[in-house]
Amino acid sequence: MGEMKRKASIFTKLVVLALVVYASVTLIGLHGQLESTRAAQLELQQSVEEQALENAVLEYEVENRNDPEMIERIARARFGLIMPGERIFYGNTD
Repeated sequence: MGEMKRKASIFTKLVVLALVVYASVTLIGLHGQLESTRAAQLELQQSVEEQALENAVLEYEVENRNDPEMIERIARARFGLIMPGERIFYGNTD
């Protein structure tokens, strides 16, 4: 019976070793997925912050849509319009 106990002990050790290897491989895979998910989360968070800023600017523009300075700023920035008599100089982009 001692021989049987020794075989069972070796078998138990092999099973435990296999489980440890499997758990390690699984944890390494999960770690990679976690890092990938964190990167995606940071990217989405940055996108949300950029959109919130853009929304705040648009809200400000809507609230001040009748302000002559706001109208001029929007006309210049979005439509490239200039005041009569103004000159635009384009610099060298090199």
